[in-house]
Amino acid sequence: MSRRRASPPHVTRPAAGFLAARIGIVASRFNAEIVESLLRGCIETLKTAGLPEAGHLLLRVPGAWELPWAVQTLARRYHPDAVIVLGAIIRGETDHYRHLARAVTDGLMTVGLHENVPVILGLLTTDTWEQALERSGGKAGHKGVESADAALEMVGLRHQVQMDPSRT
Repeated sequence: MSRRRASPPHVTRPAAGFLAARIGIVASRFNAEIVESLLRGCIETLKTAGLPEAGHLLLRVPGAWELPWAVQTLARRYHPDAVIVLGAIIRGETDHYRHLARAVTDGLMTVGLHENVPVILGLLTTDTWEQALERSGGKAGHKGVESADAALEMVGLRHQVQMDPSRT
């Protein structure tokens, strides 16, 4: 017996009134000027979308290396609907940048899949400080705003999938 598959949901933002969302934010303190700009844009976007300040939990960590552990801990303890990760890894004179960026991004993906929570990558990996500035509110956009938008979309999508009466 074959079952009819439901159409995949398409959500661009949570429905009005979906204010009970819990969004975790984990932000690195390293490269503070960049990360604080990302954080301001992220929080302002969440507020503009109607998410009350009580709807997000902010954890700060020393640097990028600590991000996956903090996201996993937040996910397990508070069960957020999404977690936004904010940080900046800027290339230096050694290979450290490449290894750090790969390990952190792989770790974040693993946490999201294991904890079944959308982990939004607002982690800049740039060659220069100037590139990081451009991606944190300059000509190249604002990764903090983009990350908040992505989190809101994923919260809406997650809610829609969970409420879909055709799922098994």
